Amino acid sequence: MKGSAVKKILVTGGAGFLGSHLCERLLARGDDVVCVDNFFTGQRRNIAHLMGNPYFELLRHDITFPLYVEVDEIYNLACPASPVHYQFDPVQTTKTSVIGAINMLGLAKRTKAKILQASTSEIYGDPEVHPQTEDYWGRVNVQGPRACYDEGKRCAETLFFDYYRQHKLKIKVMRIFNTYGPRMHPNDGRVVSNFIVQALKGEPITLYGSGEQTRSFCYVDDLIDGMIRLMDSPDDVTGPINIGNPVEFTMRELAEKVISLTGAKSELVNHSLPADDPRQRQPDIALAKAVLDWQPAIGLDKGLARTIDYFRDTLAL
Repeated sequence: MKGSAVKKILVTGGAGFLGSHLCERLLARGDDVVCVDNFFTGQRRNIAHLMGNPYFELLRHDITFPLYVEVDEIYNLACPASPVHYQFDPVQTTKTSVIGAINMLGLAKRTKAKILQASTSEIYGDPEVHPQTEDYWGRVNVQGPRACYDEGKRCAETLFFDYYRQHKLKIKVMRIFNTYGPRMHPNDGRVVSNFIVQALKGEPITLYGSGEQTRSFCYVDDLIDGMIRLMDSPDDVTGPINIGNPVEFTMRELAEKVISLTGAKSELVNHSLPADDPRQRQPDIALAKAVLDWQPAIGLDKGLARTIDYFRDTLAL
């Protein structure tokens, strides 16, 4: 039987890559979970194994429209997060971040729920500070093709802190750095899924620019652990807090690891760098260590091996 302390938790974007893992983890610890998704990028197969759980509820809904439910906590993850998807309909991307945040904050205000915003390292743009600390304001091209996502998330953070100051809401803001793992969309255009799919299909691996630009890759299990720790932290811990793996790799190094782990014979081919693509991305996680006692535990080789197995099964190769 469930105890009286069980929480009812809303996860927006719950059928997505991160959202499905979060729903799974919350259910495993005994919470009631309401998963909300409009299935623009979320996939039913990500949550199919949860559908028989009596404590899991799925609502097909777009958070740019108000939602009326009774919950104790809200994880706001809804928003396309890869350039391929968020640039497909940039106006809707901005609406999801901004209007969606207003609607979820309004819901939190009405229900007195604690609410977490899944923000992003894209807040920092193409940074002049390395590694990126939470007090760095960022360097974003507000007119560029990535701005719908970058600026949408920046505005969402603004709204969260204004609701915190004006309405005393219990808020949490986490800035997510590159995350990978099973249930990534095979066509999301992100570097890990791109490289793995290309390698498994025996296709050339696409490096943009020289391949010397860097990223730091956090395995999904570690990311979800940090997310839940932040939500469960004391009310005076609002963030923003970076959650990501601080170990930095060049794109060329990542491609070589994928080729080695898949046993592929793929060649590396260079294409021109996309507009406003950051040259460096590495989180400073000192705050997460100090406040949440969190740091990633799964190294890139181990995480990639699990992700490759997932894509091998998904692609039936």
